[in-house]
Amino acid sequence: MEYISQIAFLVIISIAGYLLYQRISRIRKNIFLGKPAGRNDQTAERWKTMLLVALGQKKMFKRIVPAFLHLLIYVGFLVINLEVLEFVIDGIAGTHRIFAPYLGNFYTVLINIFEFLAVAVLFSCVVFLIRRNIIKVPRFSGAEMKKWPTLDANLILVIEIILMFAILSMNATDMLIQGQDEHYAQTGTFFFSSFLLPIFEGMSLSTLHIVERFAWWFHIVGILAFAVYVTYSKHLHIAMAFPNTWYSNLNAKGKIANMPVVTNEVNMMLGIPTETPSDVPAEVGRFGAKDINDLSWVNIMNAYACTECGRCTSSCPANITGKKLSPRKIMMDTRDRAEEVGASLAKGGKGLEDGKSLLGDYITKEEINACTSCYACVEACPVNIDPLSIILEMRRYVAMEESGSPASWNSMFQNVETNFAPWKFPPTDRFNWAEEMESK
Repeated sequence: MEYISQIAFLVIISIAGYLLYQRISRIRKNIFLGKPAGRNDQTAERWKTMLLVALGQKKMFKRIVPAFLHLLIYVGFLVINLEVLEFVIDGIAGTHRIFAPYLGNFYTVLINIFEFLAVAVLFSCVVFLIRRNIIKVPRFSGAEMKKWPTLDANLILVIEIILMFAILSMNATDMLIQGQDEHYAQTGTFFFSSFLLPIFEGMSLSTLHIVERFAWWFHIVGILAFAVYVTYSKHLHIAMAFPNTWYSNLNAKGKIANMPVVTNEVNMMLGIPTETPSDVPAEVGRFGAKDINDLSWVNIMNAYACTECGRCTSSCPANITGKKLSPRKIMMDTRDRAEEVGASLAKGGKGLEDGKSLLGDYITKEEINACTSCYACVEACPVNIDPLSIILEMRRYVAMEESGSPASWNSMFQNVETNFAPWKFPPTDRFNWAEEMESK
């Protein structure tokens, strides 16, 4: 029976590993549907940004209550997984609490710490469920947050609560078994799980064994299933936050990147000496972005790192004033389009030639035209996602490829081109107002 259990464990681990490998490979291919992006400079600053923002949760603490609760879940996730290491070794070797004999009393202290964090995670998840479904915090709503996004957020919280109860139930039954079965490692009392003892005290030894093993299997299988599920969920940010912050845009907020090929052409027209940068293509296939292959791979990675927390949208002045723009929706639409194209290509389908595009079928001109380019969304994002860069690339496409910008914008563009100013008067008249002031 012991060998069957070990074989079953190895089979489950192998299946989960295979599914994870397949899914991660698919996500990687989807991300690299985008164009190259040079983000390998300032290595020291990038490591610092990743450590402070992704690992240190720096930007989360702009909102102290959810930040504290998120920190409890985050620390719990990291530390409790140390116990999963024992689960894995026990499952492969056919042992039970393999570290207990070696660590002695310290093992009991460790498990009590793990239980404290498990209860903290449980408490935080309950509060987050209340915030989402009873208090109904406004930033968790929106046109893009219907059906699956809302269900996904609630599912994750419920799954985490169940997994924490599984740990506590396993430890509670384990304590009862220790007093009746000398083959079980004697670990002492676990504080938090001891509150569950009354539930199991009337059970026979064989029933306790069944409950303890069921909780053990439920937790480890649940963890593996959770790991696979996360790759389809917004909670992929658990892993994606780290590369996403490392490849952050380190330029000062408000600095909008020009298109190198256009800058080069303008300099040549003005007679400004310029050296053609190595990254400027000889011919431009398309100005701006119509579909995901026109975006950079960093833009698509941003979309996969999106937590759907709504901080960007709740900070967006256009959204606040009732405009259709939601930076969160921009990122979700980009991810959905990448998923659609990637799934099509994986099946040998049309991929990008399916008659649809990111601009038009997912994101409308009304949305991108509402953007004020204020960078509020970028500043608000806890993992340094940059919705503005996607919006600007799509606006460039509309303006430069379709001449489809609003009429007032086109007039401004023409004035800038001919008069070097947004206003319709020649440069020679630019200082007439000053002469009029002197005459007064």
